[in-house]
Amino acid sequence: MTMEEDFNKVEYTGDNIKSLEWWEHIRIRPGMYVGKLGDGASSDDGIYVLIKEIIDNSIDEFTMGVGKVIEVEVNHETKRIKVRDYGRGIPLDKVVDCVSKMNTGAKYDSEAFQKSVGMNGVGTKAVNALSSYFKVQSVRDGKMKVAEFRQGQIFNDAKIVDTDEKNGTYIEFVPDDDPRIFGKYAYIDEYITKMIWHYSCLNRGLTLIYNGKKYYSKNGLMDLLSGNINDTDALYPIIHMSADNFEFAFTHSDKVYTEEHYSFVNGQNTIHGGTHLAGFREALVKVLKDFYKKDYEPADIRQGLVAAISLRIEEPVFDSQTKTKLTSTNMKPDGSGTAVKTFIGDIVRKNLDDYLHINTETAELILQKIVRNEKEHKGMQNIRKLAKESSKKVSLTNKKLRDCRIHYNSKDPRRLESTLFITEGDSASGSITKSRDVNTQAVFSLRGKPENSYGKTKEFVYKNEELNLLHNALNIDEDMDNLRYNNVVIATDADVDGMHIRMLLMTFFLKFFPDLVKAGHVYILQTPLFRVRNKRETLYCYSEKERDEAAEKLRGNVEITRFKGLGEISSDEFKHFIGKDIRLDPIMLNKESSVDQVLSFFMGANSPQRQEYIIQNLRYEDID
Repeated sequence: MTMEEDFNKVEYTGDNIKSLEWWEHIRIRPGMYVGKLGDGASSDDGIYVLIKEIIDNSIDEFTMGVGKVIEVEVNHETKRIKVRDYGRGIPLDKVVDCVSKMNTGAKYDSEAFQKSVGMNGVGTKAVNALSSYFKVQSVRDGKMKVAEFRQGQIFNDAKIVDTDEKNGTYIEFVPDDDPRIFGKYAYIDEYITKMIWHYSCLNRGLTLIYNGKKYYSKNGLMDLLSGNINDTDALYPIIHMSADNFEFAFTHSDKVYTEEHYSFVNGQNTIHGGTHLAGFREALVKVLKDFYKKDYEPADIRQGLVAAISLRIEEPVFDSQTKTKLTSTNMKPDGSGTAVKTFIGDIVRKNLDDYLHINTETAELILQKIVRNEKEHKGMQNIRKLAKESSKKVSLTNKKLRDCRIHYNSKDPRRLESTLFITEGDSASGSITKSRDVNTQAVFSLRGKPENSYGKTKEFVYKNEELNLLHNALNIDEDMDNLRYNNVVIATDADVDGMHIRMLLMTFFLKFFPDLVKAGHVYILQTPLFRVRNKRETLYCYSEKERDEAAEKLRGNVEITRFKGLGEISSDEFKHFIGKDIRLDPIMLNKESSVDQVLSFFMGANSPQRQEYIIQNLRYEDID
């Protein structure tokens, strides 16, 4: 029988045609709307995208000149989110449509919502569909309309009633913990606080109240940048300038070996950059080359650069619904008008050139930094060349790196899942390698404890074979643009040696690639400490409390095993710990902390202060 004959036997009727409800499509393909789902360990996980989508709509009201206060409340126990703005409120006859009907929204009218953040209400509908509970309340001129939903389906379409409340919109929702959606998740407060703080810096005059605490910025991007770089780390006072629809601020630091950028479009944090960031980087290099009348290498100008930029553009186009990378090439949506790069280039050139001519001391400090970078690069050219040749030779036969097929710097839909596990020893790496997803999970095996990199120069990175191979695997030698893995996971035993290896690796990243940590790419893998089982069921526990609860649940003839190291966990078991239920602890830096001060305290010369700190904070447990 031919394939054609086989197809002809299949009955094709109207029953074969299925039309999905709007909420069904979102719930079946949530990644199309919120990127990766995640459990809250990463700042770009879906639960934070939902919060952003709602706040974005409130920000748009402020941008239009109404609503100077936005209240945000997050209950970490109940997972309930509440957002209240004091804008114009959704038109009462369109409240239900705006949160539950696709292709409905005010932002199709560019005159009403020029340079908005939200995208025609798609985000709000995604929040509705992906929430176990969703409530919208709109108040306009003494009238109020309320509607409530479960998983996108309305169950309370209340009548319009009189009210004394102020105009504005109130949204309340609980992200769905259905295993097919978000599953088990938890909010990390630092991520939400940072989001709120960014919103305040990007919208001068706006007050955000998060769980009772007020956030307000007087100086815009200068406040944002000064909050991300310690005063002692900046080589010169932050240069801060703004013009119509574009604002930028920058300085240099000797503590940063690559570049560090904070980029935004219409208030949206474009963590993956885009045409606006490319335009700024090019413009900065050109202005400094012209000012100093010397053709410096772009890498020498930008090494150690810490910058923040914010662009306002009409109807921006991003690479996805998560809006992390700007793809618009022109300032006008129809392709007319000035190119984005030209627009930014003209502003940077005029303002920065004037500034440097007036502020000669700062101009001299920038020049000194460029010259130091140039001298360092030239001095390391031979070392880098030999190191790259060596790493290429080794990589051909090196079995320490088991790579995956999909990488972060690709265009694959699963790029955000790309993960590199850094393990100690062959036994642990063997278990992970056998149980990993070969498409998205790579493994790098350390020989033992890496050398302490504190107090070392960049030359150390190239001369140390193991760390050279590691940073080549990450592909972050020049900048972060070509990072190969979205998640860099340190997977060590939870003993003294394992903790020491964690500290040594974090020292390496913080010393030479701090932006890798600051961008939220580095994690610690949580692995179970205990296995509790009977003949019918096996439970894995991450703490003594979980162990005791599991033993109580299973009762009877219970076997409790304590895992002393990753090598003791079989590959059959390990697949449960690095799959969809993986537990990761993100490495985060307090914005008040100086990286150099932290490293000096923990990894510098031994001191009485450190000894006292260790004694006071030491924890131990007896193992039977």
